[in-house]
Amino acid sequence: MKSILENKAFLFLICLFLGILTSFSLPPYNLFFINFLTLPVLLFILINYVDKKTISLFVGWIFGFGYFISNLYWITNSLTFDVNFKFIIPFALILIPLFLGIFYGLVTFLCNFFNLKNKISSVLIFSIFFGGIEFLRSFIFGGFPWNLVVFSFSNNLPFLQILSYIGTYSLNLLSITIFLLPVIFFFKYKSITKILIFSISLILIVINFLYGNLIINNFEKKKYDNLSSIIRVVSPNIPIERFLVNQDVERNINELISLSDPSNLKKSIFVYPEGIITSIYLKDLKLFKNIFKENFNINQEVILGINSVNQNKIYNSLIVLNNETELLYKYNKNKLVPFGEFLPFENFLKKIGLKKITQGYQSFSADDKREILEINQLKFIPLICYEIIYSGKINPNKNYYDFILNISEDGWFGKTIGPKQHLTHSIFRSIEEGKNVIRSTNNGISAFINPKGQIIKQISEKGYFDVKKIKRVNKTHFAKYGNKIFFYFVIIYTTFIVILKIRENK
Repeated sequence: MKSILENKAFLFLICLFLGILTSFSLPPYNLFFINFLTLPVLLFILINYVDKKTISLFVGWIFGFGYFISNLYWITNSLTFDVNFKFIIPFALILIPLFLGIFYGLVTFLCNFFNLKNKISSVLIFSIFFGGIEFLRSFIFGGFPWNLVVFSFSNNLPFLQILSYIGTYSLNLLSITIFLLPVIFFFKYKSITKILIFSISLILIVINFLYGNLIINNFEKKKYDNLSSIIRVVSPNIPIERFLVNQDVERNINELISLSDPSNLKKSIFVYPEGIITSIYLKDLKLFKNIFKENFNINQEVILGINSVNQNKIYNSLIVLNNETELLYKYNKNKLVPFGEFLPFENFLKKIGLKKITQGYQSFSADDKREILEINQLKFIPLICYEIIYSGKINPNKNYYDFILNISEDGWFGKTIGPKQHLTHSIFRSIEEGKNVIRSTNNGISAFINPKGQIIKQISEKGYFDVKKIKRVNKTHFAKYGNKIFFYFVIIYTTFIVILKIRENK
């Protein structure tokens, strides 16, 4: 084994395999126990078989490449709808994981500066760099906090209840440390020391699990609050190919209305997905006023996604209309998808014939305002598509609201694991913020999720479901303080590392 690991080619192949294997701990597989093998082996290799900083960079980079190529392959599906993009597919399949893998390369590279030994301090050093770089990945270059290690626990709701106190990034840091604990068996500690470390860790994990169960059980005893309006969440499942060509808008609107069956409801709110009406802009909806007025009554409002124009800028918008197509509210998307909604380095890339993936040539513009919207005494935070993935960025004003409303078009994922991964973020946001999440998607998973991350209703085929009542909880600790809590954990970890290093040097 030693001779194999000293051969750099075999070393890199093992790291690639470890990265691919680790990805199966994530949704939809959720084989979290895999991380108790892969992450300790990666750290063991870094401590005992990597003695050069350049090699340490490649160890993490190749691990990251394997990790991302096997859990983000679905990105290339979005390039299959336009023949002009198909030549990019092989490059995107390789280059995106290579780029994201650099972040994990930085983890192993930075660890190498700290003279890692077979000591508990090495576990904390590796954890803090891994968790810190994951945090950095979530914000740099616009941020892409997709498939953090902590998502391995997405099926273990009792374990996740601590999110309401410490948030995703802090729990991610703790999760990495937990997964690394088996490496201690290879350290030269006395057996009693190893047993003590494992016992304390196990007790803390069990306490967190039991406490999470207690929180869920107490929540289930709470009474429901009836909503002032029934919320009908519509899942049209219209093939995304239809949105890439000019459509018969009137036919599409009638199709949506027929599917949602508004005639059987009085006071109600209809929620349709992102960009569900194409080929026209918001200002053109007035042309279809009669259709809305004939099918919806004065006590019914419609929420949907559509493109809007303001001062020659195009926005991906969520709008609220009454039955006469009068605009009650509009929210413009803040976080845009690179290449999907805007073209980075647009002036240059346009010259070689590239454009954004979605319909049209002009890039969308990002807005910087997100306000709480209110309909019939119901207050909600509007989020479009992958804005739901940003922890601590939901409610910048910290004001009260009843639920998070997320509309999305998940057809770009195709029949892959992408929609299930996207749904996982909604579960995390619901627990962090202590809010119900109502999610309407086209070609994805529409869902109603309570403040404890339990999926109450969901649908992935054509149809709808109604939300008539919800349970509310008090404002969470994380909702008050946000990602500041992560930096407190960094300080705690750093303090322990310094103390342990001083003891080791003595």
